[in-house]
Amino acid sequence: MKNIPICFLPALPGDDILLVLAKHDTRTLSFPYIEEIVRKVSIGPTRFGHPCFYSTEDIQLANFTIKHDEQITFNSVEEVHGTMAVNCVVVRNNQSHSFTLPLSQEGEFYECEDDQIYTLKEIAEWKIPKCRNRIVKLSNTVHMWDSSSPLPENFDGCLILMPVYEVQAVTKFRKDIVHILSDLDVEVKDITDCYDISSFLQPLSLEDIFERTNKDFPMVAEIMEGPSGSQKPYNLLSTGKEIVIYKKYQAARVLASEMRSDSSKRHYLIPMSYKGKFKRRPREFPTAYDLEIARSEKEHLHVVATKAFSSPFKELLSVSVGDQFLVQQCQTSEVLYEGRKKLIDVLACEQILSDSHKKVLLPMYMEGGFVEVIHDKKQYHLSEICKEFHLPFNVKVSVRDLSIEKDVLAAAPGLQFEEEITDSYLLISSASSPAESWEIPVYRLNMLVHLLSKDVQTVVPPVTRTTVEEVSKEEYYMLRRYENLTLHPPPRPPKKPTAAPPPHIFAVPKQGFSSLLFACQFKQ
Repeated sequence: MKNIPICFLPALPGDDILLVLAKHDTRTLSFPYIEEIVRKVSIGPTRFGHPCFYSTEDIQLANFTIKHDEQITFNSVEEVHGTMAVNCVVVRNNQSHSFTLPLSQEGEFYECEDDQIYTLKEIAEWKIPKCRNRIVKLSNTVHMWDSSSPLPENFDGCLILMPVYEVQAVTKFRKDIVHILSDLDVEVKDITDCYDISSFLQPLSLEDIFERTNKDFPMVAEIMEGPSGSQKPYNLLSTGKEIVIYKKYQAARVLASEMRSDSSKRHYLIPMSYKGKFKRRPREFPTAYDLEIARSEKEHLHVVATKAFSSPFKELLSVSVGDQFLVQQCQTSEVLYEGRKKLIDVLACEQILSDSHKKVLLPMYMEGGFVEVIHDKKQYHLSEICKEFHLPFNVKVSVRDLSIEKDVLAAAPGLQFEEEITDSYLLISSASSPAESWEIPVYRLNMLVHLLSKDVQTVVPPVTRTTVEEVSKEEYYMLRRYENLTLHPPPRPPKKPTAAPPPHIFAVPKQGFSSLLFACQFKQ
């Protein structure tokens, strides 16, 4: 028999593979009962735990009719009047309608099409129904091939993901995690009732710690599996090290990218505690609409046109390269279109002439090009920029943060502050030498700890060290993604599922991962 190479993909936090669900895959996953959906699809409190389905036939409820092909969002499962049911929502004409469906509800249900980007871990945990496979495509947003990739160069086909399960276990006499393969032929006896389970270590992820109540903090923990990475403080979080976890909280960060023309630009999450200062850099605007978004009450936005534009309406200005404008406000204006008067959105500006200013109107849809003229020489702290200006905003570090041993932002030729985000963090320090504390991200760090029954010597955390976190290109796109909630029903599925071509299995085996997916390739 010919040996078939296998590709094992680790489904871990921070993995480097971003995926989208194949469109035709959703139309082959049919469910005859609501109960089967509940049994095989993960439904939970997180944003991934609200799957969407549609029925091929109308469903008549007591005072509401669910139309065929209408998107139904499953939010939770609970007992209603002694019967298990699913709490559902349908959005119709921008209004939400809530109702319940009993698990016994029959029909022909299909998963709605989904154009979101997911990590491998998210798909493994939330998007693969039990006892089924999942067909996915690589996200072309960040797909860049290198020699370490298990996929062929220029691969643009689909992958069939088939979960390979294994058990993570702890023993009484070891502090590390034991990985037991699912195909291991052993007999297991349940001795829970006759054994003190508290004598075993209880591995906890950072998500588990974050879900604890505020009164549980501070706490002392020992690291069972530390994160990878050389960036501080991750390089200090080694296996066996004891740490103090003082509190959990949400913290604001500014997502910033280097201003480079090539694809090697780096991305950062900058905390509001950053003590450096910034000077403004000119912004570029591709359309007049971008000028409207960027304008502020603090100052008039001064721009120079870098691209000519010929207006189809005599009431609106045609623009030449080099024309200068002060942006005023958005308004509506009447224009003559095919012999009839029509109202359109325009941008009111003052055109700067050699000896005067002239009031003009630019069409909001204008695809031109503008570059900002900077008159402001002031140096700003990060918090001032977020308060006084609209993002995105271009800057360069003028005074580096002296509290940081190596301020990576100071070396950047320029930075674009793209958006302000809020993320979940834990404040920690070393238990043996708590001279300083760090913030660690809850959802971007793969780390296991177990709690120790030790008293915290000091409840007040030491000085928090400012950390500028560099994020990978994949993490950057995950931070910037958003949920596309469509109000239109998905297309009706085919009467018979389309037969997929036979798969071609490929790539190189990788061992030692705690959660794996078996991937097959096929071309459409």
